[in-house]
Amino acid sequence: MPAHPSQLEPSEELRADARHNRRRILDAARESFAARGLDVPMAAIARRAGVGVATLYRRFPSRESLITEVFGDELAACASVLDEALADPDPWRGFRTAVEKVCAMQVSDRGFTEAFLTAFPEAADYERARARAERGLAEVVRRAKEAGRLRPDFDLADLTLLLKANCGVATGSGEAAAAGSRRLVAYLLQSFGAEHAEPLPPPPPLTLGHLRAAPAAR
Repeated sequence: MPAHPSQLEPSEELRADARHNRRRILDAARESFAARGLDVPMAAIARRAGVGVATLYRRFPSRESLITEVFGDELAACASVLDEALADPDPWRGFRTAVEKVCAMQVSDRGFTEAFLTAFPEAADYERARARAERGLAEVVRRAKEAGRLRPDFDLADLTLLLKANCGVATGSGEAAAAGSRRLVAYLLQSFGAEHAEPLPPPPPLTLGHLRAAPAAR
């Protein structure tokens, strides 16, 4: 039977309190980033968590460390989606499924795309996971093109445009945002098909890397 807090040794009680505060901070940050993006002031996250700013910085000494902790699981989930797409024997179905799932993740968490596009050079594990996801995206596109199902002039910049457009839809709320995203993605996926593809203007000089920025320190 677990010990009552009053029965814990002082050091154990402090460790339990630290774990509790850490969880509250992570929950508050996740909710804040999802609702308002990554520019939420650290002080606002501390207030939402019910802790002091000093406590927040003891647990997470920088905005970068907090963001990468919050979004590590989401990034791993994104990489898994791409792995599943690559394992699909139908490259076009894999491409479509990957796009649909990643865009659905955007709608459910506004901060995810921004976190994915932001550079965190000190977070080696996070950067490796993101690099894996980017390689997966490029390979999903290559396979769909090679199968003759994805239009031959499709460019990785088009994925960036798709993510940016879907971000705009995701600023809505609830089921309306989810329904709008699904319809937008369905429209765009139809335009990505090789059948009846007509010439397009050249793609813009955009890549995921070009959109990255250092996290703001607030």
